[in-house]
Amino acid sequence: MTASSCAGQAAVVTGGSRGIGRAIARELAARGATVIVGYRVNADAAAATVAQIVETGGRALAIPFDVTDAEAVKAGIARVLAETGRLDVLVNNAGVAIDGLVARLRDADWARVLETNLTGTFYCARAALRPMLRARYGRIVNLTSVVGATGNAGQAAYAAAKAGVVGFTRSLAREVASRGITVNAVAPGFVETEMTAELDEARRASYAALIPVGRPATAEEIAAAVAFLASPAAAYVTGHVLHVNGGLYM
Repeated sequence: MTASSCAGQAAVVTGGSRGIGRAIARELAARGATVIVGYRVNADAAAATVAQIVETGGRALAIPFDVTDAEAVKAGIARVLAETGRLDVLVNNAGVAIDGLVARLRDADWARVLETNLTGTFYCARAALRPMLRARYGRIVNLTSVVGATGNAGQAAYAAAKAGVVGFTRSLAREVASRGITVNAVAPGFVETEMTAELDEARRASYAALIPVGRPATAEEIAAAVAFLASPAAAYVTGHVLHVNGGLYM
């Protein structure tokens, strides 16, 4: 197995049914991992991710669990272990954004964004730690965002959650470094996904103008960064936030 290979490993990708999560799942599978596509409700999209992986010779299965439900997360990880016998990589990608100015932001929207992006990351990492600690090996990669570092008007809840993910990443990294487990984060900027494709051309152009390289990232470019941190090659990298944003945040 080469340093960048994940051959023989089992990798969970939450929110793996579409967008960045799907690209991450495909990249890890291409590197040899058996990929568990975690999803909440969109079974068809998760099945499509699995089918794409299998069609290219990879191994994958889909397991539903809601990252905001601690018991569902425990059950989901237990099923992963029952199916694969191991858990080497966890990618906390599941997330939601509900935009709104603070003065008008509803309590329920604030709570949902924090529960999904931050508390969900905690629940999944906590559940994954038991088998990783036993094995004395693990890779946890959390998805944060450029706005967690810069802030953004109208995205206070999302920025707060993603900034929280950074603090959680660094704290957990310190807790488990001596046990062969690394914990890192990837912070994307503006990425071409199904959601951003719905923006009108004027807004897309205004965003691109802020990016030094002059274009958004592809989901595959984010996936490549995640795959490096998830690989044996990244054994000496922990507590790090890798910004992948074309120079939007320097």
